[in-house]
Amino acid sequence: MKSHLLIAGLLMSGAAVLAADLSQASVPSHRYVVERTFPQGALDKLDADAKASVNRTNAKFGVRWQMSYANAERTRTFCIYDGPSEDAVRAAAQANHLPVDKITEVPVTLESEAH
Repeated sequence: MKSHLLIAGLLMSGAAVLAADLSQASVPSHRYVVERTFPQGALDKLDADAKASVNRTNAKFGVRWQMSYANAERTRTFCIYDGPSEDAVRAAAQANHLPVDKITEVPVTLESEAH
């Protein structure tokens, strides 16, 4: 039942790629910020196919790319990832041929609004 709910949630969120490897579902997940530096123009090639390829490779390591922020020049990114370990995030980046300047685990979420 739990895996069916996970699959439904993944499909509804547009992350069907991750449903292929449910063995990672029981692995505790941690949140990381990954800082990267790219050559000028490298991010111009980041289309839907490239993103899908990155997501498929990440799933093999139990890693999920949440979102990224880029500077105005599009040469530095700050990416939010969930994964079982820093090593898994680093291995996924290497498999995707992506640079890694720094990885910082960020286990605490501070929200701007009171709940």
